[in-house]
Amino acid sequence: MSLFDDDQPKKKTAHEIGSDLSQLSVDELTARIALLAEEIARLEAERTRKSASRSAAEGLFR
Repeated sequence: MSLFDDDQPKKKTAHEIGSDLSQLSVDELTARIALLAEEIARLEAERTRKSASRSAAEGLFR
């Protein structure tokens, strides 16, 4: 068994809404903010795509 875990795969950073943030470093908080900003952009893009599809479908039935 190795004394160091450098050869182990690093766990992907995840964020759980409402989790305790007091133990995180500034760098960890920055990484989580970036992660959440990317997820917000992904959600907004999907919402836009679905809204466009819905509007197109509603236009067919008017």
